[in-house]
This record gives sequence, structure tokens and C-alpha cells, in this order.
Amino acid sequence: MMWLTWRQFRVQGAVALGALAAFGVFLLITGRNMRAGFAEIRAACGNGCGDSLNSYVQEQQTLAGLVSVVLIAAPALLGMVWGAPLVAREVESGTHRLIWNQSISRTRWLLVRLLVVGAAAVLVTGVLSLMVTWWARPIDAIAQDRFTPLVFEARGVVPLGYAAFAFAVGVCTGLLVRRTVAAVVVTMVVVLGVQVLVPLAVRPHLMTPTTKTVPVTGSEGWSKSGITGLGLRHRGSGSDTRLEVTISMAGDWVVSGPGTAVDASGKVARGAEICAHQGFPPRAECIESMKLWVDVAYQPKDRYWTFQLLETGLYVLLAGMLTWGGTAWLRRRPA
Repeated sequence: MMWLTWRQFRVQGAVALGALAAFGVFLLITGRNMRAGFAEIRAACGNGCGDSLNSYVQEQQTLAGLVSVVLIAAPALLGMVWGAPLVAREVESGTHRLIWNQSISRTRWLLVRLLVVGAAAVLVTGVLSLMVTWWARPIDAIAQDRFTPLVFEARGVVPLGYAAFAFAVGVCTGLLVRRTVAAVVVTMVVVLGVQVLVPLAVRPHLMTPTTKTVPVTGSEGWSKSGITGLGLRHRGSGSDTRLEVTISMAGDWVVSGPGTAVDASGKVARGAEICAHQGFPPRAECIESMKLWVDVAYQPKDRYWTFQLLETGLYVLLAGMLTWGGTAWLRRRPA
């Protein structure tokens, strides 16, 4: 049974290996060139390379975004091309009647196909993720933005969970709709919808964020609090003007969004208390003299791999539930 499954799958497997090899060569060439560029900058400027390295990273962002999109799209594509037709094509052509009336049970037939083709989908995605993670390492080390959705979903082990889930969605959709084209379309919609939904509605709640109160002050005060950027904006007018503060922390994931500055007693600072009479932006000396504070909630950078494992586990669990549901449904379905 496993040999038959492999024979039916060998063309798709060969195409995938060819595409993986071609993309690997592209990543190797561009990755070496990118590393050479970073080395040239460091050799020219010594220890004061911050601005030059950041500028070079910005130049690479378009290519880095395209590389990440390829990896993010790969699980959905495999679910559509490998998962959706796995059963739907057999039912559509009528060959399932012959197969399901042999000595091999329907459950075993489905599980073997899931094991062989599903494992191949996860393996291809894993190799692709490994290559992209290596390629992007110099950029990630400087940008410190691994929690942003486009980066998080295209690094580490999360793509493996995506692949298992997308493949399971494809197979179960094929079982239900019994038409290959329809199964492909439904798989695409479901997988892409979940990939959009999880970063917005699920990932922020996987762990309780850490909170702290930071001073609204100059850059020296920021660095002491681990802040790498602080944006100010006036809200309201006159004596009711409030100061909206946006915090950024390199490597950490700030989940609280813009906050309103408060005074030492915890009350929202307004009007003259935020130096509104000076217009915008207010002078730094005035803001610092007011002793303003803002609360920030964030996920520390050392939780990155915990989030990776939690989200991967979530997708694997969903894939397992779909597999169980598909096999249970197949046992009860008439030929």
C-alpha cells in the first residue's frame, strides 16, 4: 500500500524537489552576497556601523518580504495541490469503489496516504523554513523584529505546523466535497483565512504579556527602560489635550498599542501638564520636568521560541483533529 501511494505521488514529489533545489540555489547565491555586503560595511566603519547597517537592511526588505511570502504560501499551496486531490480525485474518477472494496480497510488506506504524502509536505516545508531562516539571519539580527507576523510565520518551526494543518484541511475538504477543483478552492480560502486570523486573534493570547511603566523622557531615560523608540502625539485640544505615546522595544513584541501619558498620581495628564501650550512637539526639557509615565504591555524577546512551539502545537493539534474526523467520517460513508 505504501509502495502504491509512493508510485502515485512520485511525479509531484519530483516537481517539489526540483522547485526546492532551485529556490535553495537562489537563497544560497543571494544570501552569500548579502553577507558579503554586511561584512564590507563592518570592515569600513568599525564599531560605529549602526546607521549604515540599518540602511542596508532597509535595502534588503523588499527581497526579504518576497522570500517570506514564498515560505508562508508554501503550506497553503501544498494543501491545495497535494492534500485536496488526495481523496477527491479518487472519488471523482470512481476508482475509490475498487480500492474501498479490497482487503485493505478504508481507514488504513487513508492513513497510509496521509502518512506518506503528509510527511512529505511537512518535510518540504521544514527544509524550506531551514533555508529561509539561514538566509534571513543577518537581517533578523539587526532588525530585531522576529515577532512581526510576516517574519514570525516564515521562521523556525511554525511553518511545519502550517504544513500539517493545510494538508489535513485539503484532505478533509476533498472527502467532503468530492470534487477536486472545489476542494482546492475551499482549502485555499480556509488555510489563508486561518493564517490571517491566528496572528490577529489567537497569538496575542497564547501567553499573558509582561507590563511595566516607563517614563516619558529623553533617549537616556529610554535606554534605561529598554525602550528603543518613543513617539508622541497630541489628542484633543486646549486644556483637554492629552499626550499619546507609542513605545517600541527592539526584539520585544509590544502588544498594548499607543498609551496615554499619566502623572505621578496615575491621572491622565492634560493641557499644561503635557506642555500643550508650547505647541507640538513640546520641548524635551518641559516634558521631562512634568514626570510623566506610560504603561506598556509586551512579550519579551526570550519568549520567541515558546510562542513558536505553542503555535506549532496548536496547528498540529488541529491537523490531528481533522485527521481523526476524516477517518471517522470515511468509515461510515457508503462507497
